[in-house]
Amino acid sequence: MPDSPGEMRVLMTQLVPEPAVELLRQAIGASGTLEINPDPDRIWTRQELIDKLRQGKYNALYCMLTNPIDGEVLDAAPDLQIVANMAVGYNNIKVEDATKRKIPVTNTPGVLTDTTADFAWALLMAAARRVAEADRFTRAGKFHGWGPLMMVGQEVHGRTLGIIGFGRIGRAMARRATGFDMQVLYYDRFTADPETERALNARSGSMDELLEQSDYVTLHTDYNAETHHLIGAPEFAKMKSTAYLINSSRGPIVDEAALVDALKSGQIAGAGLDVYEREPEIHPGLFEVENAVLAPHIASASLETRTSMAITAAENVLAALRGERPPNILNPEIYT
Repeated sequence: MPDSPGEMRVLMTQLVPEPAVELLRQAIGASGTLEINPDPDRIWTRQELIDKLRQGKYNALYCMLTNPIDGEVLDAAPDLQIVANMAVGYNNIKVEDATKRKIPVTNTPGVLTDTTADFAWALLMAAARRVAEADRFTRAGKFHGWGPLMMVGQEVHGRTLGIIGFGRIGRAMARRATGFDMQVLYYDRFTADPETERALNARSGSMDELLEQSDYVTLHTDYNAETHHLIGAPEFAKMKSTAYLINSSRGPIVDEAALVDALKSGQIAGAGLDVYEREPEIHPGLFEVENAVLAPHIASASLETRTSMAITAAENVLAALRGERPPNILNPEIYT
């Protein structure tokens, strides 16, 4: 471990909100190093990241969900003492590779729950009430006066919300649904306690039951081998033709080609998406349909939340470089 703050050498793969940068600068001091990708809109390639790590002898990597981290990347920095991911999800990191090298990996849980749920709800409302389509319609000069059938959408209040993944964000969505007098049906490996179910007007059900009964299906589950293409052609076939799919979790949970087919054929009514299977690539078919609301992975993008995420990641970095166990560690077994 570094003997003094002056020996801290941190590589940050993209610029983050200033309070986190300032926190690191003050802790690192004039004799340390904080190198930040100078282009806030450009993601370093994997090889560029490897080259940077080799050149700088860094002992901390402050990275984003867009940076794939595996054994080869880690071996480029033999002095590495932490990989701090500025995200809740960490499917970009092969944690087992870091564990083998006794490198702690951290994330930023608990700071973006409500912000992400807010945006998932915004996607739901926008899809149901055709907000994005209506905006394009109006900007194109097609609005010539009120009409009884113009831009007719679907009701939200009183309907059934199906939540796949009933963790923090899933439950935050359920809380929002109570304000719209919705029935909540959820699918999760773990059943909530009766008091929580009563408070959220929610009940547990099978995946098939959820898909068949829900008017809106919203995804809030982790991405892993088991959830890859959790929603595909067989699942769309079970949904109502009037149902909507909302995804603000991880893109590969949905088979994007199957989703395009379901939207084009009218098998489901619409979708609201913030994440994509091969980001930043988006299936071209999604650009061809009006019944999909598309956002560029911004569910956590409030200034307050992104600042909290950035500070949390910085605090993880500093804890590790002080020789302490980072507060949000994903592989605590390295300390046993």
